[in-house]
Amino acid sequence: MNRYAAGAIAGLAGTVAMTAAMRAMFRSLPEKDRYPLPPRLITDRVVGPTGLMDALDEPERRDLTLALHYGYGAAAGALYPAVAQRVGGPAAVTGIGYGLAVWGASYLGWIPAMRILTPATRHPSARNTLMLTAHVVWGGVTGVTAAYLMGGPGEGRSGGEPVEGARDLSPVIRELA
Repeated sequence: MNRYAAGAIAGLAGTVAMTAAMRAMFRSLPEKDRYPLPPRLITDRVVGPTGLMDALDEPERRDLTLALHYGYGAAAGALYPAVAQRVGGPAAVTGIGYGLAVWGASYLGWIPAMRILTPATRHPSARNTLMLTAHVVWGGVTGVTAAYLMGGPGEGRSGGEPVEGARDLSPVIRELA
C-alpha cells in the first residue's frame, strides 16, 4: 500500500480513538474547564467569520467540526510514514512521539501564530493533560495502524510481515480485542 495512503488511513483510525478518548476524559474535567474542546473552538474561529456557522444548526456544526477534525488527523497521519522511516524504532513509540510533536507544532506553534487560539501554556492544566493524552492515543494508534497497513518491504498487508515494532504489539492487541 502507498505509504501516504496508509498514513492517512492510520491517522483517521487514530482520530477515531483520539475522539473517543477526548469524550471520555472531558467528563472528568473540573466543571469550570468543560467548555468546548479545541476542535470545536478552532472550527468556530476559522469557519465562523465566513458566516457558514450561522447558517448551520448545532448538529450540523458538530458534524462540520468532526469532519475537519478527522480531516486534520488523516492529513497529519499521511505524513507519519516519512517521519517514522527516518526516526525508526517500534511503531507505537514512534507514533506516540509523532503525536506529541503534532500537539506541540499545533498548540504551541501554528494555531497561536495564526491567532486561532492562545498557546497551550495559557490553558488550564487539566485541559492540556486531556489534549496531550489524546495525542498520545492518536499517535500510538496511528503508528501501529500505519505499520500494519504498510507491511514489510515488498509485501502487502495480507500475510506480510509488519514493519519494525508492529509485531511487538501483537499480544497486546489480542488482549484488548
